[in-house]
Amino acid sequence: MKTPIATLVGALAFANTVSAEPARFELDPAHTTIAFLVDHVGYAATLGLFAEVSGGFTYDTETQELSDLEVTVRTQSVETLNDARDEHVRSGDFLAVADHPDMVFTADGGVPSNATSGTVTGDLTLLGQTHPLTLDVTLNKAADYPFGHGRFTLGISARGSLQRSQWGMVYGVDNGLVGDTVTLIIETEAMRAAD
Repeated sequence: MKTPIATLVGALAFANTVSAEPARFELDPAHTTIAFLVDHVGYAATLGLFAEVSGGFTYDTETQELSDLEVTVRTQSVETLNDARDEHVRSGDFLAVADHPDMVFTADGGVPSNATSGTVTGDLTLLGQTHPLTLDVTLNKAADYPFGHGRFTLGISARGSLQRSQWGMVYGVDNGLVGDTVTLIIETEAMRAAD
């Protein structure tokens, strides 16, 4: 199975750096965050994140061509800093993690707007339904990592939003208890795959 947000996410970069051909990049799980904000009864937005994310993509830093982006989010790993709320979000009212353990984002291209930013439109599969999702992506840095693994690494920020009701997640929408719009916040470091 092709494997997210996103995490929802993911991510993708646009840069004019030294590379002669496409390379495979892997998301560093220790430096990848897929977070979200959802309105709560109009008072304030609730912040949550997913602790388990994996994936990667193929990218040519010279031509800015992106392909084979696949990011998988383990829905059970959702955290909102409140145990009771976390269990509710994992239930059938929201993520239905028992039936849908993964949320998957795939994309096979991007549209650069300049050397360090652009958009990536792909497909988000959530609750057994697949619909388009567009992310605004910024390349923060592209360089050899200064310590640890030492691999060539892309630092990427991505933002986007979705209407959760489009995926059939309608709890609290009609009565205004929980907002329909989910704002996505994605930060990742993607390492060039080892040869």
